[in-house]
Amino acid sequence: MKAVIQRVKDATVTVENKVVGHIASGLLIYYGVDTTDNESYCSKFCEKILKMRIFEDENGKMNKSVIDLNLEVLLVSQFTLSADVYKGNRPSFDTAAKPDLAIPCYERMIKEFKERGIVVQTGVFGAHMDVRYLNDGPITFLLNSEAMNLKN
Repeated sequence: MKAVIQRVKDATVTVENKVVGHIASGLLIYYGVDTTDNESYCSKFCEKILKMRIFEDENGKMNKSVIDLNLEVLLVSQFTLSADVYKGNRPSFDTAAKPDLAIPCYERMIKEFKERGIVVQTGVFGAHMDVRYLNDGPITFLLNSEAMNLKN
């Protein structure tokens, strides 16, 4: 699993000119699933995201999490995070999970956020989405299940 996590002041996902997801302040998370991932990773992956202290405290230090501040999450599926862009000029998506694996993982991540009391908005899996956001900072992080060593 891979995630691009952005601290935002506002984020909206639109599909076919209809707003399908919107948050005011919180995290915009682009989320992709690799062929080597499975649903069992979702709980620890979600927990890591929610505990990341990437919001400023009263002293201007990054000491607060999305949980601490009761903020929202906008989770957007993005298979292109799994692309191999190192060989040639056209991305290869051979390492991106097919929908039969990616959809259950995406749905499980939504469930994991909700079970922890987080208001979570989403895009539409597999749809062409327009995403607009105001990055706060800019603050952006990459999270990778392989680097987290979730297989152990």
